[in-house]
Amino acid sequence: MWGLLISLIMAIIIGIIGDAIAGGKMPGGIIGSMVAGFIGAWLGSYLFGSFGPVIGHFAVVPAVLGTALLVFILGLFSRIIRRAS
Repeated sequence: MWGLLISLIMAIIIGIIGDAIAGGKMPGGIIGSMVAGFIGAWLGSYLFGSFGPVIGHFAVVPAVLGTALLVFILGLFSRIIRRAS
């Protein structure tokens, strides 16, 4: 039970930090940050490995980097779609 709560809180924190690094373009508020945190943590561990401190089963440094990369890419796609329409 506590593990799930810590994982959710860490996903939200990682999502907010990654969003701030990438320029704050992630929609959805806290839920959007949580989803971006989970996907970004997976992406970051896949691309960068697992290093740095681990909290709530998240390697924090690759998770933040992966989330920032995810938000940046989503922001680019969003701008491209807005220009095309």
